[in-house]
Amino acid sequence: MARPDAQKSTIVRAHEAQGLRSAFAVLERTAPGLGARLAEELWFRVPGPAPVGVPGPSAPGAGTPFEVSWQGHAVRGRRWGEGPVVYLVHGWGGHAGQLASFVGPLVGAGFSAVAYDGPSHGDSDPGPFGRGKGSVVELGQALDAVFARFGPAHAVVAHSMGAMSSVLALRDGWLGARRLAFVAPLVDAAAVLPVFADRLGLGPRVRRRLTERIRDRIGLPIEEFDLVRLSGQIERPELLVVHDEADRETPHAAARELVGAWPGARLVTTRGLGHRRILRDAGVVRSVVEFVRAGDAEQELSQPA
Repeated sequence: MARPDAQKSTIVRAHEAQGLRSAFAVLERTAPGLGARLAEELWFRVPGPAPVGVPGPSAPGAGTPFEVSWQGHAVRGRRWGEGPVVYLVHGWGGHAGQLASFVGPLVGAGFSAVAYDGPSHGDSDPGPFGRGKGSVVELGQALDAVFARFGPAHAVVAHSMGAMSSVLALRDGWLGARRLAFVAPLVDAAAVLPVFADRLGLGPRVRRRLTERIRDRIGLPIEEFDLVRLSGQIERPELLVVHDEADRETPHAAARELVGAWPGARLVTTRGLGHRRILRDAGVVRSVVEFVRAGDAEQELSQPA
């Protein structure tokens, strides 16, 4: 069975974790508050440096670059094509170029594809947490800033943690979307914390204080960052979820739970594509673009003759 999300554990590489485990063992006994502060810094650290990939090799030309301001920080990306807007949203430690395979087919289908790098990712500036630091809340707010430039979304195509940042933008910001396509979504952020803590060997005193520090920093308990829970707090667009059954970073079982809780949602299960290669698979791209186009056809049919 795939273990719960490995994204946070990739922040701390194996050789680094080994040394940190010894330090956290001492801090658990002598200074759990200090241990929690150190763990907090690691939790919010963006894996990197994230390679810049906009445009990717599958994108039709360089597109039109843009820059928007979010809380005084520059968020950068590119736009391709004309027509209803489809936002392409990367995940934690990712970059816009990872979704380049969707650009050409979307533009060919008559859509405008908008891709951007989140704060402390790719080409964009660091966010308020500083260089190399970030959060899912920042990613959602940055999406809302991009949305303010280009307008309502016909669809959002989001990978991994990008799914959660998209739903946060729907709930808390101005973002509106007719359709959502989530590829290998992170469904439950709280499930990540035990994996992260186990990798570092955090004891119960440090873990308790870390949970409190995460809540204080992002303004909500980590249990709130659950797509099943969040889906009940928004007007649910049509949803397609594409997930590999052997994804080792975000579990397929969680995707099934999300689809079961989202009326009308559909799950497409792949085999052997993992967490990132799934973004480059021609069959996955085709399924997503067909889903996006179906929404466009519905809009045309609903217009008066």
